[in-house]
Amino acid sequence: MDNVTAMSTSFVPPEFEPPISFEGPGFRLEPLAPHHNERDHQAWTSSMDHIHATPGDWGKWPYPMSLDENMEDMEMHFQEFVERKSFTYSVLDGDEVIGCLYIYPDKDGDTDAYVSSWVRQSRPEMDVVVWKTVSDWLQAAWPFDSFRYAERS
Repeated sequence: MDNVTAMSTSFVPPEFEPPISFEGPGFRLEPLAPHHNERDHQAWTSSMDHIHATPGDWGKWPYPMSLDENMEDMEMHFQEFVERKSFTYSVLDGDEVIGCLYIYPDKDGDTDAYVSSWVRQSRPEMDVVVWKTVSDWLQAAWPFDSFRYAERS
């Protein structure tokens, strides 16, 4: 891939290596991938109203999807991570999927990135923990001058 193509598909500098893991208090992040499908599907389908009430712009998602449709989503998110177009992480506690983190180019162009996250309804105490820890991590380890990530209280 030439530099022009790389710059048009990646919203981080070519020299930046997106982290493939991160440890936070009570959770860890790893790139969302097809092997998370069943656990991810169970996490968000059991928490749709909770996710809609979570700060951030969720649009129409979440909405009911089959396990196969979720797998298509997993594959798309994983491919976008590989291509450096966006970075979606599974939020895990042990092997349990407790949420998801999304790092996208800011479509409004006001900041470098738009960030959102959710945690499952059974783990609401982790929402502020993930938000605060990830906010600090993005400032310290990512090449963004600025990002939007809906505040928690």
